[in-house]
Amino acid sequence: MILVLPLLTLTVMVIALIDAITRDDSQVKHLPKFAWVMFIVFLPLIGSILWFTLGREWNTSPRQPMSFGDPRRWADVPPPAEARTTRSTEQQLADLEREIELHKLIEAKRAQRAADDAG
Repeated sequence: MILVLPLLTLTVMVIALIDAITRDDSQVKHLPKFAWVMFIVFLPLIGSILWFTLGREWNTSPRQPMSFGDPRRWADVPPPAEARTTRSTEQQLADLEREIELHKLIEAKRAQRAADDAG
């Protein structure tokens, strides 16, 4: 009977820490996430109760399970890219040659303008 309260406090503290650490910053209210973790660690029972009553956002949408160390856990996942058509090497070389010709024409026009302005 003597160990029930400490074990209950430890269990609530561990659950509160896991919830606070894995929760997104936008789902934490009133204080920064770090401050909530410090409250839970230094005041286990009171900090855990305050976390569950005041600190977290209670939403109805289910959360996806994530690991602690995954830095991509809260990153927005981009929509799948559309299938790009692959181009052959010959097509790429033809595009590069057209680009080079266009660049030469632009440089020639610049040189002509410079000559007209100087002359």
